[in-house]
Parts: sequence; C-alpha cells; structure tokens
Amino acid sequence: MAERAYFDWNATAPLRLEARAAMLAALDLTGNASSVHAEGRAARALIEKARAQVAALVGGVARNVTFTASATEANMLALTPALEPGGRKVPRDRLFVSATEHPSVRSGGRFPAEAVDELPVTGDGLLDLAALERSLQQSERPLVSVMLANNETGVTQPIAAIAAIVHAANGLLHVDAVQGAGRIDCSLSDLGADLISLSSHKLGGPQGAGALVRREDLHIAAPLIRGGGQERGARAGTENIAAIAGFGAACAAADAARKADAGRMAALRDRIEAEILRLTPQAVIFGRGAARLPNTSLLTIPGLKAETAIIAFDLKGIAVSSGAACSSGTVQASHVLAAMGVEPALARGAIRISLGWSTTEHEVESLINAWMTVTSSLLKKHANAA
Repeated sequence: MAERAYFDWNATAPLRLEARAAMLAALDLTGNASSVHAEGRAARALIEKARAQVAALVGGVARNVTFTASATEANMLALTPALEPGGRKVPRDRLFVSATEHPSVRSGGRFPAEAVDELPVTGDGLLDLAALERSLQQSERPLVSVMLANNETGVTQPIAAIAAIVHAANGLLHVDAVQGAGRIDCSLSDLGADLISLSSHKLGGPQGAGALVRREDLHIAAPLIRGGGQERGARAGTENIAAIAGFGAACAAADAARKADAGRMAALRDRIEAEILRLTPQAVIFGRGAARLPNTSLLTIPGLKAETAIIAFDLKGIAVSSGAACSSGTVQASHVLAAMGVEPALARGAIRISLGWSTTEHEVESLINAWMTVTSSLLKKHANAA
C-alpha cells in the first residue's frame, strides 16, 4: 500500500499504544464488574482506575465521572432540566447553546424545543458575550452549553469569562470539551465549568466510550438510561470494560504529553498555513483572528469545492476532511461557517487539516506538495467550466 499521511485527527485519532495495552489486559478478564467475587472485583478495579485517569485529565473527582458510550450520549445526559445543584430539586427552565455547537448539543438534549435558545457568534466564531448576558435575563435557572474548542475551525471559547456570566445569572455551564481535551487545559476549576463531556477516540482511546464529569455538589436526577445500578445509578448497563480501560489509559498518556505535543503541533500547523498562503495568497483561513487549538486549520480558496478536493487529496495519499458536517459519507452545509457569516460559496470549499501527536515533518511536506497540485488543477477545471 502506498504511503499515506493522515490529517483528520479531529474526526478520530489512532489508537495509542497505552490504550491498546490496557484494552488487551481488560479483554483477558472474565468477571462482571457488578459481581462481588474476585473476578468481579478485578474488573471493577480496572474501571475505577480508568475513572481516576479520566478525572485527572480535567482536575475532577473520580466519583463524579460517569462513563457513557460516546460524548454524544454524555451531552444528552448533561442537557436535562433535572440538574440539582446542592441538592436543590428545582429544574432548569431554559437551555442556551451557541450557534456553532455540535449537533448533539444544538438538538437541545432533553429540553423541549420551545425552551432552547441559540446564541450568536462573532465572525471569528466566538460566542457573543453581550448577547449571552441579555439572553440570560429571560431565565431564572438557565443551563448554558458551550464547546471548549470547535471541531471545524479549532477556535477556542473564553470559557472562564462565559462561566462568570452564567454563574452571575444563577446558571449552570456545560462544556463539550471533546476537541480540546488532551490538547489544551480543560480543568473544571480553571474553566469554571459545572459539567464537562469527553470522548475517548479523540484522545487516542477506542471508539465507543465517553464520559460526563460533573462538579462535586451537582446531581443529575434523571438518568438517560435506566435499569441496573451501574455508574452509581447514573447510567444503567453492564460496563464496556475494555473500552473504558483504553479510555483511561489514553487520558493519562495525553495528559502527560500535552504541553510538548501542543507546541510541536502548533509549529507544524503554522508552517502549513504559512506555506499555503505563500503558494496560494488568496487562501482564507477561518477563525485565524481568534485563539485556536494548536492542531487545527480550516481553510479554502475561493472557487474550490471541498467534496472534489477531498477526493483529489485522498488519491494522492492525503487524508483531510471538509469543514462541513459529514453524515453517511455526504458533505453537508457547515452550520459553523454559516453562523460566522461566511458566504455559502466560500464555505462549500472549506478544507479541515487537523494534526496529532505522531504527525511528522515528512507528512507535512507531502501535504504542502499536494496542496499546490490539487488546488491548481481543480481551480483550472472550475475556470474552464465557467
């Protein structure tokens, strides 16, 4: 097979060696973690080790980590009126989400549609804080959900400032930290978040595992999945021990290497952008005026069509993605770029380049070489067809 270069880390990361080793060890166990015999206790020990590793990544407490099958499920678990801070049994009355959230958050979770409000963002994709303050005046007990870092643009939100506004309005703040975890600081205390959602496979763990981490005195009175008493009653169903073990190991590995990896990825990302702008000065980099993840670049050239460009890059051994949402292999319009006020024709050409801990200089060279060849060919075809 020809050598390939992978630049779609925001979609999923390769499995870390540490995660693979933890999963293999878990697969050798026989016991059900709910059983009290030795085999059951061994399985339980693996789950609790992973719980502590996930908690450590976000500066949380292990007993406040609830394992789920995905970050989407974690978001659904969090977005409920039945949140009880300090034991107060008074439901949240409205949900506020930014216009650039993941679809699982924009859907409103378990809030009725009429109780969900969408908040505008700036041209760089940052939440409009003045609009947030005005909107919160409509609610006595609001829940606000804002992602730490956008999966398309990499733009990071000023979560601490948002948390201060939310808490001043007697609100709670949920943060979807799926893209930021392991790449930038995402501790509960530093962010001021009340709940944080995480995904295993974005960190180098297996697909099929996620987690919701909540602050100490916050109780979720309405589990999403009911049945047995697993996850302290917050999520029924026999635990996927191998996936959970791999998730925990991935969190520990990502946490240990985060600062070094972030610096290296930022340098490579900046080099890619500088070379692309040198080769194609008309290129547009979305969200460039805001703080971004160190590994993410969303860009285009006027006249480019993302769907054909992705195929062309793939044929040259380069895996990139569209800035638009991808569902069942079809490219759809990007609600993120639409919310940022980007013209639809320009948004349709957005290409996302995302790097990871093992991205090499050689892979970057391959991408830069392919960029000029692919874009010049596609733009020439576009011009001839016009």
